[in-house]
Amino acid sequence: MKFTTSNIITSSAKAPDTSILIIYTGGTLGMVHNDKGSLIPFDFASIMDHIPSLRKLELNITVLSFDNPIDSSNVNPGHWELLGQMIYENYSEYDGFVVLHGTDTMAFTASAISFMLENLSKPVIFTGAQLPISAPRSDARENLITSLEIASTKINGKPMVPEVAIYFDSVLLRGNRSKKVESVHFDAFESEN
Repeated sequence: MKFTTSNIITSSAKAPDTSILIIYTGGTLGMVHNDKGSLIPFDFASIMDHIPSLRKLELNITVLSFDNPIDSSNVNPGHWELLGQMIYENYSEYDGFVVLHGTDTMAFTASAISFMLENLSKPVIFTGAQLPISAPRSDARENLITSLEIASTKINGKPMVPEVAIYFDSVLLRGNRSKKVESVHFDAFESEN
């Protein structure tokens, strides 16, 4: 599988202390409409144009994008293995991880990754969107910004959420305790108990 790498420093005032790896597997969040109105993969190197408020987060962000984004209905255990390996291989380099994933199978992937990466001391936050980042009323911006905040927040020098979780529409859920319940509205995920 081939990947494209983008390095983004969100702070212009000082060098950021926190590094986050974003892994874009596919899904609506990373799509934009082209001139013909078709959805095409987004170039994360230009993310600051779409979400200028990222500058306030003061992060060093690296984005690994699958060159051929996967429709989440096609995600399989081989993709889980690849994703777990990517996080494992980059674990010592970053303070946290944000995985951008299609919503249809996000809960399955987050659950699988939570069992693959036991005893985490860093956050792995899954998120996505119901509308593309280019849509005027998209949920993508808020979901991505808050996921980055969760992945980078520390309390007394330790990550606030040292586990696999899903953040979606103002709700943070354990990765292995969540399921998708909605395909249209923004409140797409919940925990059974």
